[in-house]
Amino acid sequence: MKVKSSTMRLYAVTDRKESDEEFIAKCEAALKGGATIFELREKNADFDKFLSLAKKLNKLCHEYSVPFIVNDSVEIAKLSGADGVHLGQGDGSIAAAVKTLGSDKIVGVSAHTVEEALDAQAQGASYLGCGSAFVTSTKSDAKPIDRAVIKDICDAVDIPVIAIGGITSGNISELEGLGLDGAAVVSAVFSADDITSATQELLQKAQKVAKGTRKL
Repeated sequence: MKVKSSTMRLYAVTDRKESDEEFIAKCEAALKGGATIFELREKNADFDKFLSLAKKLNKLCHEYSVPFIVNDSVEIAKLSGADGVHLGQGDGSIAAAVKTLGSDKIVGVSAHTVEEALDAQAQGASYLGCGSAFVTSTKSDAKPIDRAVIKDICDAVDIPVIAIGGITSGNISELEGLGLDGAAVVSAVFSADDITSATQELLQKAQKVAKGTRKL
């Protein structure tokens, strides 16, 4: 499905290190702070655990009227009732994800080149995640992408594009003027002492990143 640019403004991506109760509390704090879209990223949990967390977060996000996305797993996204899935390059067919989840669901895709971006759009992607924007601790093998490439991707497609990777309140302003629709944040939110305040600050700065972006 099509996604509005404003929906992508501040994309919160989880990085769970604590108990379920503490984790859910952190997620709600980010939602209270104004996260506009929310993704559950689980690289170590087994299937049942992943599904359980997805169902809980799906319910929580909908209480705040925020779209809920599952990272990588189309199956978990479908079973949990999520609003969509985010796929990396090599995580499966975009067209198949659209077919499985339905045309009313969101399918985000990671893109690192203009070619990948155009291919994803042609297959039905709802939005693109572009990165790594900066050096990031959540993906040790991710190298920062050239700013010119980010701008070229934004100029090439007609769907929203967000930057991801190592984005903090201290460097997010460096992404202004590239045509981005927003930014995805992980540690800058979930490692903050005051998650709600950190999210509020990042949202304000993400609005400036997207200032002047084409309206989608």
